Amino acid sequence: MADFEEIYTLYFELVYRYVFSLCRDEAVAEEVTQEAFYKAMEHLDRFRGTCKLSVWLCQIAKNTYYTFAKKQSRCASDGEVPERGGPGFEEAFLDRETAWELHKRLHRLHEPYREVFSLRVFGELSFSQIGELFGKTDGWARVIFYRARQELRRNLDEGNV
Repeated sequence: MADFEEIYTLYFELVYRYVFSLCRDEAVAEEVTQEAFYKAMEHLDRFRGTCKLSVWLCQIAKNTYYTFAKKQSRCASDGEVPERGGPGFEEAFLDRETAWELHKRLHRLHEPYREVFSLRVFGELSFSQIGELFGKTDGWARVIFYRARQELRRNLDEGNV
């Protein structure tokens, strides 16, 4: 097994982009990625090699993010709105509303459509990287992304939320 510093150097960018695709927040992505690598370092002896190391690391990161998000949702209050009169109040509200509508539609997609679409659009991962994460080909990732996009378009055309 390679030195952990080498693993960190090789895979940090990939894991960070994956987490960023889940949360769309640089600070959260940085924190979760660091925590995921810490967990991976603690449990490196448990890696059996049945999948690629990058996939294993991303699974740890995904679980770490979901744990983080659950903790945040218990602590956060719903319906926070930017302070009135502050700079960009209207833009922040519109961006938040647009993002909310998109997330509602994305939430209705079945897996793996939802995750593949998010990884491609928000995480800006290539089809080959997405395929690797799922243990599939880049062609599979392209087809799933296309189908997810088509379903989102149908939802928009029908006005489904």
